[in-house]
Amino acid sequence: MAMLYQFMGDGGHALAAAMFAALTIYILRSHAATLERNLLCAAIFMTAFWALHTAFGGVTEPLSGISESVRNAAWLLFMFVMLRRGEGRLSDHPASITVIYAILGCVLLLQMTAEFAPREYLASSFEALVMASLMLHMVFAVGALVLVHNLYTISAPEGRARIALIMAGLAAMWTYDLNLYTLTAITQGSFAELYAMRGLFMTMVAMVMGLGLRGGGEWRLRVSRTVAFRSFSLVAVGVYLSLLGFVVAAIEWIFGPQAHLIETGILFAALVTSLVLLPAHRVRARVHVLISKHFFQHRYDYRVEWTRFIDTIGASGAPLHERVVKAVADITESSSGLLLLRDDNGGLSVECLWNWPEMACAYEALSPHDAAALEHSGWIVDIDAARIGGSPLKVAPWMLADHGAWALVPLIHFNRLAGAILLGRPLVDRRLDWEDFDMLRAAGRQVASYISEAQGQQALEDARRFDEFNRRFAFIMHDVKNLVSQLSLLSRNAERHAENPAFRADMLLTLKDSVGKMNDLLARLSQHNKGRQEEPTAIDIAPIARAVAATRARQHPVEIMGTSPDALADPQRVEQILLHLIQNAIDASPANVPVIVHLGERDGGVTVRIADKGCGMTADFVRRDLFKPFASSKAGGFGIGAFEARELAHSMGGRIDVESRLGEGSSFTLTLPRAPQRHALQERAA
Repeated sequence: MAMLYQFMGDGGHALAAAMFAALTIYILRSHAATLERNLLCAAIFMTAFWALHTAFGGVTEPLSGISESVRNAAWLLFMFVMLRRGEGRLSDHPASITVIYAILGCVLLLQMTAEFAPREYLASSFEALVMASLMLHMVFAVGALVLVHNLYTISAPEGRARIALIMAGLAAMWTYDLNLYTLTAITQGSFAELYAMRGLFMTMVAMVMGLGLRGGGEWRLRVSRTVAFRSFSLVAVGVYLSLLGFVVAAIEWIFGPQAHLIETGILFAALVTSLVLLPAHRVRARVHVLISKHFFQHRYDYRVEWTRFIDTIGASGAPLHERVVKAVADITESSSGLLLLRDDNGGLSVECLWNWPEMACAYEALSPHDAAALEHSGWIVDIDAARIGGSPLKVAPWMLADHGAWALVPLIHFNRLAGAILLGRPLVDRRLDWEDFDMLRAAGRQVASYISEAQGQQALEDARRFDEFNRRFAFIMHDVKNLVSQLSLLSRNAERHAENPAFRADMLLTLKDSVGKMNDLLARLSQHNKGRQEEPTAIDIAPIARAVAATRARQHPVEIMGTSPDALADPQRVEQILLHLIQNAIDASPANVPVIVHLGERDGGVTVRIADKGCGMTADFVRRDLFKPFASSKAGGFGIGAFEARELAHSMGGRIDVESRLGEGSSFTLTLPRAPQRHALQERAA
């Protein structure tokens, strides 16, 4: 058995030495040369040297302990420089941290002094020297674990991913050392099993560190703005040592000679499990919840949360709407969220999705009545409570059906509802409490101010662009007016002088149609410039739809289907809407695939549905850009047609609804008020 342990120990340490040596070469080739990089490279190289020396010399030689102390000193220096040169700090780290580094440096010097001591002259006190060396190793391991915890917790959230696996590897290495020397000191025996498996465990540590070193980059720690040293790590280590001593004593008493083997197996399995689970985000989130709930008076460190909130919103790259959702979701560690903004009807519509399934939400997110109730109360809605009828506010049925929906946060700006953020369920599910409500209410008001300011800026930009567009359009109107005069003269001359009757007839029809359309355009432009519009009357939509389809018949096939009752509308505005929508459908449709115009009625209104089989539009474009001026999916498009069509529909008390799937086509439904029966009969009689 001793030969087997020796073979496992030598082979495992040799393999670990090879792994750490490979990491050293990889760092030198792939990482930029900085002080942090050089110190990291030196620490990994010394770890490789220690493992190689242990493989060939064993753990009983004095130089083995010295090489281990040099290894620890290299890692300690790397961590200290990372801490001192960290970016983003508002104040220096506490002096207690520097004191711990200094104490551990002294401990390492005492360890090397004990290893260098001439043993032939200390035979009478050799056991005391060994026990003192074990205690020094234990003290260093405890202190090193505290510093690893401190270095990780003070790093900014965006920088933790960079050092997470390196810190996990160091924590695993020194936890193994702590257990090894603690068990040896408690039992006053030699744990050959643990020494033998140490090399294999360090091989796994090298693999974990290698995963953390992927991608190159500069090794500069981004320190959190609030550098707080908490005593929780010290308490945790103390509790751990107490439990370890109790468990070891129990195993020694129960199993006797087999205790060493059982203790080694349990310890090795526990360390491997922790090395695998601790980097997992869900496990860290659950630990964070348990610690916050049971060890601290408040769930949130408000200064840290608010600083992170501002940094997320102010970061560049992602759109503002996505940044505000992420900033609020990070407060509660929610995994997803979506932003709802006020629409023209007074309800809330989906504006932005962050990690939310596309088909799990409805575009019409909240009705005008429910939005008004949310604005009046300003309350945060607990979706779980709403599912069981425990919330005084109503939410949309799709929110209740989606079990990922967790909380609805209103965005109130000067007592006006600007929108809302629907948060997804956190990684570790829990119930909302008063502290969540306070944090989310304050964050919601801050987000509302950002969104309102962005909307104001966008409105000013649109007004500026409209002014520029109007200035250019004045020249266009002048040119079109001249063209109409020229075409009218050509039409009269052709009527008198053309010799070919067939050519003359066709030319006359074409020219007269062009002149008529241009005159109509000038009349409408003149009417819009004066700000006057005809009052809606009872009209039949079908003749207008057929007339518009006839003007496009030579360009693309258009089919009229269905019938509809009379609508209360202005015929010129209806014609203009249909011209825009049908032309857009033609532009999107493949050749010879007809555009379908279907007349009907729905929910007491008259509908005209224009459908095509074109390329379709993305959901983001429909939500954000379709009805915004100067936004177009067509090359060279002005982005005015859909915007003007919707404005004309609204001016008559109607609306335009859109359904579109990328690669399948789109359908635009114009809904107009239905004319009262008596009103319609009077109009037709007149």
